Amino acid sequence: MKGNEAFAEAAIRTGADGYFGYPITPQSEVMEYLMAEKPHERTGMVVLQAESEIASINMLYGGACCGKKVMTSSSSPGISLMQEGISYMAGAELPCVILNVVRGGPGLGTIQPAQSDYFQATKGGGHGDYKLITLAPSSVQEMYDFVELGYELAFKYRTPVLVLSDGAIGQMMEKVEIGEQKTRLTEKELTKKCPWATLGKTPDRERNIITSLDLDPSRHERHNIELQKKYKKIVEKEVLFEKIDCDDADYLFVAYGTSARIVQKTMQLCREKGIKVGLFRPITLFPFPKDEIREMADQVKGILSVEMSAGQMVEDILLAVEGKVRVEHYGRMGGIIHSPVEVAEVLEQKFIKG
Repeated sequence: MKGNEAFAEAAIRTGADGYFGYPITPQSEVMEYLMAEKPHERTGMVVLQAESEIASINMLYGGACCGKKVMTSSSSPGISLMQEGISYMAGAELPCVILNVVRGGPGLGTIQPAQSDYFQATKGGGHGDYKLITLAPSSVQEMYDFVELGYELAFKYRTPVLVLSDGAIGQMMEKVEIGEQKTRLTEKELTKKCPWATLGKTPDRERNIITSLDLDPSRHERHNIELQKKYKKIVEKEVLFEKIDCDDADYLFVAYGTSARIVQKTMQLCREKGIKVGLFRPITLFPFPKDEIREMADQVKGILSVEMSAGQMVEDILLAVEGKVRVEHYGRMGGIIHSPVEVAEVLEQKFIKG
């Protein structure tokens, strides 16, 4: 399956209630697959093409208010249009899953893959002091798996979860292991799982009002303090990463997504030359695995951040290592994907020959 198709099939099989989106390359296959599969006949899942990205994110707001498992997908310019709604959902503490299949920018840019939305994904993107749990898949299998993981985290912490993919992973085809079909929650199950949801007043419960608006500054500050406590808990509990050949490494690549796939071949080329290189792959970009990277800084002679951007994640690496080791960046932009050979050459130039 394509990465985009795997994400869509996972949405159906995890028992999602609704998808609301708008087509944009290179993620349009998500909606196309869902439309073709007709999940309303399989599970009752609603699939709707909204009139715009702004409309789709506000449809998520409404669905999430009712405790429903809702999602959307888009690519970079479309995600930019959703930022106000995402901020509203973070402020209202509403769970949802959002997929960004990143393309080159800024502006309309190109339809080719990039990783230049890292800042937007991990530093808030919209207005206000909020964070999104951000998952970075590097395979089609993870595009599938991160839907269920995304919903698990979204409802555990009542927060939007962003899956930050890119055009290469969205379009590539790989074998995928798919799970069993899960049923959607009944209204009774939903009421029990989401006591905060706006399901209306019944003999058993009062009505809930969900909003991100509060004109009382003292009360709103208390709300913000609680949000920060939640984000701190996420940082403490939900860090995910992968380490490959790091035990004996003299140098370390830090990369995610497509870049992480590329540098695995680079590692092979380097080790054939006697250069011991390892890979540290952040799976959660927020929370960022800063403590684990700081530990690696005591072991290696240098760290190279490999990104398809001008250098965004490298700032978090620099903060993590606290000056313990030299950190460099190598990136391509505008939809260009670096090759394993050129990454190996850059490592040698910056750390060995330089």
